Amino acid sequence: MNQTIPGGFLIAIEGIDGAGKSLQAREVGRILRERGLNCILTHEPTNGPWGRKLRESAVNGRLSPEEELQAFMEDRRQHVDEVIRPALSAGQIVITDRYYFSTVAYQGARGFDPNDLLKQNETIAIEPNLLIIIDLDPQTALARVGNRDGRTNDFETITQQSKSRDIFLAIRKPYLVRLDGNTPPRELRDQILVAFSRFAVERIAALPGLTPRQRLNAILAIHGAKPIEE
Repeated sequence: MNQTIPGGFLIAIEGIDGAGKSLQAREVGRILRERGLNCILTHEPTNGPWGRKLRESAVNGRLSPEEELQAFMEDRRQHVDEVIRPALSAGQIVITDRYYFSTVAYQGARGFDPNDLLKQNETIAIEPNLLIIIDLDPQTALARVGNRDGRTNDFETITQQSKSRDIFLAIRKPYLVRLDGNTPPRELRDQILVAFSRFAVERIAALPGLTPRQRLNAILAIHGAKPIEE
């Protein structure tokens, strides 16, 4: 099966660097595809021109904070317009490894007002149906990053990570689920899947214009069950 769901479903997985976002995005995507769901995995910064510019700056010299923020916003605008919105329109589940909440946290830690950043981003981005924030203390996160690639940069200092974490902790959204990054990876994955099932079922139950059979089949698809035939 390559089952879609009406209107699609957007999952954003967030947290400071080293929290385990990428692993969980891959694992959750794998399980959903095994259930027969049409699921794509994406990330920010993207591999587009603005995303490449951001990565080059991280290695070869920082953009100014203002230039960096502009690059993140342009990268996200392109990401939403070219990847996320079309996928959702096609009924796909989209899992993004980082989204605009990272800009709120990281650029907020560099001196911008987090509330202003959130408002700016919500004018160009689609709000997720489910926001997962994996919370982890900066010391543990930095140890993981060091073990992973043997280097650090300005984003990976204790001070920077602590500021970013505080902003992540201050985020309040009705679609937010905050999870403990110290949880074993498989258990953490299962917690995300439970959250997905809950929020996806609630969304489908509230969607207008579906017949009872369409609604039931969409809910069955979320759990990997076969649809009821006509």
